[in-house]
Amino acid sequence: MPPLPVTPQAITPDSPHPALSSLMTQSWLDLAFLHWAADPADVAPLLPAGTVPDTLNGVTYVGLVAFRMHRVGWFRLPGVPYLGTFPETNVRLYSVDSQGRRGVVFRSLDASRLIPVVMARTMFRLPYVWSRMDVGRDADTLTYTSRRRWPGPRGAHSRIVLRIGDRVESPDALEHFLTARWGMHNTFFGRRTYLANTHPRWPLYRARLLECDENLVTAAGLAAPEGEPVSVLYSPGVPVRFGLPARPGGIPTP
Repeated sequence: MPPLPVTPQAITPDSPHPALSSLMTQSWLDLAFLHWAADPADVAPLLPAGTVPDTLNGVTYVGLVAFRMHRVGWFRLPGVPYLGTFPETNVRLYSVDSQGRRGVVFRSLDASRLIPVVMARTMFRLPYVWSRMDVGRDADTLTYTSRRRWPGPRGAHSRIVLRIGDRVESPDALEHFLTARWGMHNTFFGRRTYLANTHPRWPLYRARLLECDENLVTAAGLAAPEGEPVSVLYSPGVPVRFGLPARPGGIPTP
């Protein structure tokens, strides 16, 4: 594992690479961000080679993020309305590499469209799984449900119900740390890669968690969360662009 840089890149609420060329476009809508604190030593073995847990004041976090994926598209072509639009729920960790690039690592990504799941598993080696899912809204209350189909473990599920609260006018350091993530670390055919993204600044709202019944976190190889989440946020969403994967030295992979 390469040494951790002395100073990871700053956490910025605005994208550090707004001119990113577009490999893929999509929108993330109606997001629920649930986070629990975790010991970096417990998380480290689950990260790709060449990355270590990203921390804030010595603590890292496990995220359970539910949302609606909307109109995934390639390059600058229009997004696909059916196959590119579906509910998704992911379990993610926080990472930093030897170039100081902060990002996320996905332990699982449940989605309700089988063809995108197969494509993501095959083309990007991402741990997508096919699930029966729904996102419902009643006034200011949202309900996200998921039950896994393939490849399993069958029965892995989540049910999240939250009520939207007040707008976060000035996000604090933790809220920026958990949401201002401008890339993803992954291993692609044995090579560590970094997939950068760019989008407008998050519109964030605090939220009250009314119900959380899930075992996706333990299905992802992590200890069951203890107690209530330390952070519960909602966002109506943002449009997103992803660039070409970059190798460890920051060179795009052809």
